[in-house]
Amino acid sequence: MTNRLIITARILPDGQPFKVIGRDAWALRNLVKAGETGCTPIDHPGPRWSAYVWKLRTKYGLVIETIEEKHEGQFSGSHARYVIHSEVAILAESDRMAA
Repeated sequence: MTNRLIITARILPDGQPFKVIGRDAWALRNLVKAGETGCTPIDHPGPRWSAYVWKLRTKYGLVIETIEEKHEGQFSGSHARYVIHSEVAILAESDRMAA
């Protein structure tokens, strides 16, 4: 067991509380804080953003938009910007032990 972020949240206005653990919780916290600006792996480095977003969508029913953006530079190409559209209340955050 390790110290992992645990977030208890609910979808407003009347969703049931749910717990999100680890990197999925980290991604949820970043998405909620970013609001309509959204998050990119460039602004919020994380190894598996697409996996975190997929899990938040499928397991917790959150509405998260994926916007493809082009970028220039030495490694030009595209990246995703993730924007949460579900209104989420974070009820509690903890860095306690999680099984």
